[in-house]
Amino acid sequence: MTTGADVQLATLVYGNDNTVTAFDARALLHLQVVIGAKLRRKESFFLSWTQRDVPGRPSTSLWLDCAIPLQFDYPHGRPDPINRAWIDALTRSANGGGGLFLVEEPTSDFARSA
Repeated sequence: MTTGADVQLATLVYGNDNTVTAFDARALLHLQVVIGAKLRRKESFFLSWTQRDVPGRPSTSLWLDCAIPLQFDYPHGRPDPINRAWIDALTRSANGGGGLFLVEEPTSDFARSA
């Protein structure tokens, strides 16, 4: 999703064909929390994101359902801490009609908790 010298990448492996998508590890961890909560309740939904580093900023969407294989890979370990404000923003998005859209992380210092 994002590239840069200080960004650790992680991957989302999706579907029976093992489609691999790279994300910033911190963003993927927060998505995993929200996706896990929705799928535990057997709720299907779209996950969408914008390619910020691609000219024209195309958007990508995946249909997520508990019957579709899904794997989160963190080659450098899972980042922390969790930003509760980001989880809340992603959850609001996921519960809307358009599905879960990856939004920017809120920058408030006190929003983070272990």
